[in-house]
Amino acid sequence: MALTEALEETARHAAPDDAAPDAAPDQAPATPLLRVKGVTKMYGGRIGCAAVSFDLWPGEVLGIVGESGSGKSTLLGCLSGQLRPDAGEVIFDTSAQGPVDTLKLAEPQRRLLARTDWAFVHQNPRDGLRMGVSAGGNVGERLMATGARHYGRIRASAEDWLGRVEIDPTRIDDRPRQFSGGMQQRLQIARNLVSGPRLVFMDEPTGGLDVSVQARLLDLLRGLVRDMGLSAVLVTHDLAVVRLLADRLMVMKGGRVVEAGLTDQVLDDPQHAYTQLLVSSVLQV
Repeated sequence: MALTEALEETARHAAPDDAAPDAAPDQAPATPLLRVKGVTKMYGGRIGCAAVSFDLWPGEVLGIVGESGSGKSTLLGCLSGQLRPDAGEVIFDTSAQGPVDTLKLAEPQRRLLARTDWAFVHQNPRDGLRMGVSAGGNVGERLMATGARHYGRIRASAEDWLGRVEIDPTRIDDRPRQFSGGMQQRLQIARNLVSGPRLVFMDEPTGGLDVSVQARLLDLLRGLVRDMGLSAVLVTHDLAVVRLLADRLMVMKGGRVVEAGLTDQVLDDPQHAYTQLLVSSVLQV
């Protein structure tokens, strides 16, 4: 069976009318959910990212930090299929067909994967929402993409998820442009998670928000990650964000990984001079 057909079959059976289950199985995984091998992306003579390799296990959150231009956003684009790397493998353990090198998928297969097993939370929620569609419509579209057709159940799921992300369900028919920036970001999160993806890519999810709004959003994300057993790759420049959300941490500089390890270990006892500089700069603020 082709991957496209297999994913569609999984979507029809897994979430025909409602959101997917909220919790991951308790049994220990046999293989990584995501295996990245030697991913490299060049922009002419400039390095975007070079020879990046790591494994991500089910239920694990990996944080990627570095200053602007460090390569973290390029790497996230390569992992999520938004950029085409020049070399490497991105092997994802699909729910339909097991481990597959996503870089070898045809574009229709990659798009199907992006609306079933994967989700992407943009820094600017306007990039991840349809601004002319109601809040409920934004959430419901993701369910319809995985096979849902019953209007009443789609609307009920949308109302439930608005409540989960702390948006008043009575605003289900409001357009996103009527929401504040923090509410738009929470709506984008609901749109992405309603169908129960297995892997979420997050690009600076708290960037541009006021400090109090950031804290509220981080608390929400932490609860959702824990309750749903989500795996995530989180790109941010904010070390406080990764300390709160990430199990493991990779530090990038000049397109290369200069240090990696458990988040608390890296932040409390940084070994590389660049990581030490990042940590000390936060402490001095």
